[in-house]
Amino acid sequence: MLSEQSAPVIRATLPVVGAAIGEITELFYAKLFTDRPELLRDLFNRGNQANGDQRKALAGSIAAFAGLLLEHPGTRPDAMLSRIAHKHASLGVTSEQYELVHRHLFAAIADVLGDAVTEEVAAAWDEVYWLMANALIAVETRLRQEAGTAEGATWRPMEVVERREETADAVSLVLRPADGTPAGAFRPGQYVGVRVELPDGARQIRQYSLSSAPGDARWRITVKRVRGGAGPEGEVSSWLHGHVRAGDVLGVSAPFGDLVLPDGDGPLLLASAGIGCTPMLSMLHHLAAAGADRPVTVVHADRTPADHAHREEHRRLVRALPGARLHLWYEEPGEDAEASRGLADVAALDLPEGLTAYLCGPLPFLRAVRGGLLRRGVPARAVHYEVFGPDLWLGRA
Repeated sequence: MLSEQSAPVIRATLPVVGAAIGEITELFYAKLFTDRPELLRDLFNRGNQANGDQRKALAGSIAAFAGLLLEHPGTRPDAMLSRIAHKHASLGVTSEQYELVHRHLFAAIADVLGDAVTEEVAAAWDEVYWLMANALIAVETRLRQEAGTAEGATWRPMEVVERREETADAVSLVLRPADGTPAGAFRPGQYVGVRVELPDGARQIRQYSLSSAPGDARWRITVKRVRGGAGPEGEVSSWLHGHVRAGDVLGVSAPFGDLVLPDGDGPLLLASAGIGCTPMLSMLHHLAAAGADRPVTVVHADRTPADHAHREEHRRLVRALPGARLHLWYEEPGEDAEASRGLADVAALDLPEGLTAYLCGPLPFLRAVRGGLLRRGVPARAVHYEVFGPDLWLGRA
């Protein structure tokens, strides 16, 4: 909760800070990487830095957090904090780095806003920052404890024991710990961080959903190669496609992620687009292993049947569930008589009352499906989503 003296200051200055926060975050990253260039090389996604997505995500989260403190002064925005904390834990972010971010962020605020940053204004925004930072540090500490990992000991060597071409642009990699022990349990829908060393010496990290059954002794990730875009976008997925084979060893984090399937028997909607099918596969594996008979509506959208990674596995898992139905949309369905042409349209579905929805895919898909569900009367609290990359929807969904 904001203090009584800071709340009116934040309320008065939020429009000014919000209007300038894009410039502030751009300068912040410039200062940060000048001071600690290894962070750009070994922690931050260079593609997202090049295209500006990381700056937008940081700006959006800070502004949204400040706004929520004002709108709901007695409530901590746990959903927002959880989403960020899971990402940080899978990247190996440490509590010491929050001090570093604070120093360069507030230097950037002072440079951009100049004399408008009085002692009173600086103190109020300092309070906002540390409310958010200390809450994230606490959540990240708890997540690491639950995962059995210590701060600074994020990466476990895991061997690639199988590589399979799923589509022209998607490859699945089956992983096991290099020491021969079982990979360990995870919750259906979670992801892992994967760290690879690139030809220029950078150790870049990306997150990949676990697409296998949660009870398996080995883990599976499915990597879609990203083509084009600004800067080095897709450099890790392209490297994995071009170089990783059975016998290679990757650095892999413990499983994290808050888009997870809860226990229960209520109706579900599992909607995905493109490589967003991967956490849904894990959920379907879990439901099939449990012999679940709850109603499950499965939606998937893709460009063509040939672009649909794990297409036959997706179908097989749905068939194994007596209460499940699969609805496919392809922009170019070809000869697939079971699929509809075009984009996914939840308005056309027979949805049961009281369903809980899980969505994964690109932002346009998430917006369209979530909007369609809200128009159907599904409560916003019952719609959960995962977006790959910086969450530009954070605080606005």
